[in-house]
Amino acid sequence: MSDTASLISLFISSFLAATLLPGGSEAALFAVLKAYPETLWYALIIASIGNTLGGMVTFGMGWLLPQTQQLKHVEKLRRYGTPALLLAWAPLIGDALCLAAGWLRLNPWQAVLFMAIGKFARYGLIALAMW
Repeated sequence: MSDTASLISLFISSFLAATLLPGGSEAALFAVLKAYPETLWYALIIASIGNTLGGMVTFGMGWLLPQTQQLKHVEKLRRYGTPALLLAWAPLIGDALCLAAGWLRLNPWQAVLFMAIGKFARYGLIALAMW
């Protein structure tokens, strides 16, 4: 597989991992960096963009849910606002944070910014741990 095909696979893996579908993109990042270490910055950026876009799909799904009753746990997110999405990368809670942020109709531009920062930092730490 070429470095281009590997980066495309990394994008798809990171995108899908950030949606409500099960999966992790860390192994894909690890494999790409092991095979093509010269693609470090491209891989970090591509994985971060894919994972952020996947998180925004989940955010959009939350936006489309009808707002019926206010849920106590979801309302806690309103108090912290979009900066809480720095944790959108976290297993188990990340998808829920993105969905809840959309449901609460938090600012999507701020949401994408905080998601991207958190996800890039996570991928950067993974890459750093490899070296």
